[in-house]
Amino acid sequence: MSGIRKIRKIITGERAVDGAGVQLVRVLGHKDTKDFDPFLMLDAFDSVNPDDYIKGFPWHPHRGIETVTYLIRGDIEHGDSLGNKGSILDGECQWMTAGSGIIHQEMPKPCERMLGVQLWLNLPKKNKMTAPKYHGITSGDIPVIDEGASKIHVIAGTYNGKAGAFEGDYVKPLYLDVEMTAGVQWELDTDREATLFVYIVHGEGNLDPENDKMIPAKHAVLFDAGTKLRVKAGPNGMRFLLLAGKPLNEPIAWGGPIVMNTREELDIAFQELRDKTFIKHLPS
Repeated sequence: MSGIRKIRKIITGERAVDGAGVQLVRVLGHKDTKDFDPFLMLDAFDSVNPDDYIKGFPWHPHRGIETVTYLIRGDIEHGDSLGNKGSILDGECQWMTAGSGIIHQEMPKPCERMLGVQLWLNLPKKNKMTAPKYHGITSGDIPVIDEGASKIHVIAGTYNGKAGAFEGDYVKPLYLDVEMTAGVQWELDTDREATLFVYIVHGEGNLDPENDKMIPAKHAVLFDAGTKLRVKAGPNGMRFLLLAGKPLNEPIAWGGPIVMNTREELDIAFQELRDKTFIKHLPS
């Protein structure tokens, strides 16, 4: 068992209302930043009732982070202060570098099922004020590795030598969407020092090599350091999202949609919002 990652923590998440009234589950948040560094927040949504989400997230600012929205199913219209606009649809991803500052909106549209997550990825201190960027990732951009009993969607990073749809410019995480049929075992070689966690979207699985406990859907599992992850799907199969990235080990000052390193930097950001000097880069 040497090198096999063991479970460090299991998180259920808390129901929350955000934006203009969107019902979601906040899986990771303020209290988890030290353990999950460089990942700041994970919001999960799964609903067949449009009333849960159609009020959306009207225009709001971000600075100092990257937001990564991945939809397994759904339809979200978006726009930003760089002039980007469009829709995130089934199997698609929006990777937005807020950097020095961006204002955007995300407005979900009624659909059969809204299923996905939004991840906040911290930016290193030296890159907090980088120029904002938008990256739209379509379902066709995301490689799917079919291993027979498992399918691995490679959103970011590299899996078994296959480059994913995107590689971060600052933090370079591994981001996989893994589908497994019932009873199948799957292994992944990992960077020992990387923070690694999974969020179970569907089904259940055994993620601890030392016992037979099944962990059900809608839970996040954080692992200790190690060079290999071993997962076995339960009797209903399992689908999970896997995130791994090297910690930044930097101070965090978090104020709403802005994440910097000091209280003073936060104060500057909010003063700039009041003074209407927050946006440093306009549409080209």
